[in-house]
Amino acid sequence: MSYVVQARNGAELNRFYEEDLLIHDWYRFVLSYPPHLVQNYLHKFSVSKKNCVLDPFCGTGTTLVECKKHGISSAGIEANPIVHLMAETKTSWDVDVSALVNHADAIAKESILRIKKYSDNLKTLTKEQENLIIKDSISPMPLHKALVLLEVMDEFYDSRFSSYEKTAFAKHLVFTFSNLKFGPEVGVSRKKKSDVDVIGIWLKQIKEMAENLAFSSQHKNVRSVVYLADARDMEITLQPNSIDTVITSPPYPNEKDYSRTTRLESVLLNFITSKKDLRKHKERLLRSNTRNVYVNDTDDRWVARNGRILELADSIERKRIELEKDSGFERLYHKVVTLYFGGMARHLEELKPKLRPGAKLAYVVGDQASYFRILIQTGEILADVARDLDYEVLNIDLFRTRLSTTTKDQLREEVVLLQWKG
Repeated sequence: MSYVVQARNGAELNRFYEEDLLIHDWYRFVLSYPPHLVQNYLHKFSVSKKNCVLDPFCGTGTTLVECKKHGISSAGIEANPIVHLMAETKTSWDVDVSALVNHADAIAKESILRIKKYSDNLKTLTKEQENLIIKDSISPMPLHKALVLLEVMDEFYDSRFSSYEKTAFAKHLVFTFSNLKFGPEVGVSRKKKSDVDVIGIWLKQIKEMAENLAFSSQHKNVRSVVYLADARDMEITLQPNSIDTVITSPPYPNEKDYSRTTRLESVLLNFITSKKDLRKHKERLLRSNTRNVYVNDTDDRWVARNGRILELADSIERKRIELEKDSGFERLYHKVVTLYFGGMARHLEELKPKLRPGAKLAYVVGDQASYFRILIQTGEILADVARDLDYEVLNIDLFRTRLSTTTKDQLREEVVLLQWKG
């Protein structure tokens, strides 16, 4: 079934404004949706300070931060531990900013002394840590400085400041200290950084965060909670009939391994210490790529009677056979489609008891052509899935288009608008 698509504001919503950087820029994904998209749907849904907004795939907290800036209570669910920490930190504004800066100053001074002391004996990762990250993610000297900084942060640990210090570290570990680059997928730049002012950059980030917090203090007591959980299993995270609005962007069904995007900071901050840890984290994620598909997965049963999804999966498998593609990943392409939409169906069903009657929902999703160039119209299919679960489909708005690296066509990113009548 097709729905009317509005292109209104699509180009405008694609921009990221200077004023959006406040707090959002502490740590964010390269291709995350901009804060003013959230503003647009807060306005469109007439959300007030009496309401509560949920982002069940909250990532680094774009929806939650924007709600807090507007004095609106919010809740988020995030399955990736390092990303959960970032979102939780970005929505925690009640801290003594002067004490935070003083604490960071003390860490910086001690770190500089130790870096000089260890200059002839560089600190390195363990073999197990090296096996978990992308090769050449970070050069020896920046790594040494980063590890010294972490050592001192650990020794100077203060629960009031630790999350802010780790957030500042994670941001610049990835975007300033490392050799990583980001396109459709994370990779390593040809030009490696032989040395970086790790301590100075980290301390400057802490001071910028303190300034942001001081500027935003009028909303520091606005409630915002972030759960470390699986959005497909929300029994223990939210109270019944507590959510008025949902604004979110789940992963898209493609070959992007979202755990790989945050691997370096996850390993250095000890959120992932082994392959076993990594699998445990991946199992909590929506099945959106072949690298987190497992034998015991059963989400596909939720769409076992959806003819459109089954035909799409069959067409991908037929194309694989026609092209004589036989790798383990390629054999799972069709499985990702049924598990992805099945997982979204499971999520929408789990969500029902948490929604107040009349609740409105906005899901930002994108069309895909990753699997043998077969188009997956994610927004339209998700709307069909929601309708089968008794949600009303209000519309599908065009958010933006982006160039497919597979087909070189422009693919649609859309906002699926739903309502739960109760």
